[in-house]
Amino acid sequence: MSDVVNAAVTALQSKMNGESFDGTAKFVIEGEGALVIDGSDVRAGDEETDVTLTSDQETFEAILSGDLNPTAAFMGGKLTIDGDMSKAMALGGVLS
Repeated sequence: MSDVVNAAVTALQSKMNGESFDGTAKFVIEGEGALVIDGSDVRAGDEETDVTLTSDQETFEAILSGDLNPTAAFMGGKLTIDGDMSKAMALGGVLS
């Protein structure tokens, strides 16, 4: 597991601040690995989830820091979403 994924897990746990996500989601950071959100648990992993979001490291970090809106990233082609689009939208609410 990469240092980028480890740092992302820590940052995402902090960002969620104990909030729970109704479902499972996976963030794939191209060239680095993946992390999974399952309820209120965030961990490194690559199992099947309800929705998978894929981006490069720079885009992921910008979304996580609040500098880039996930919808804008998706519309701009910087973020791809595979799976349940409603779960992706709900995840945006948990992370904001």
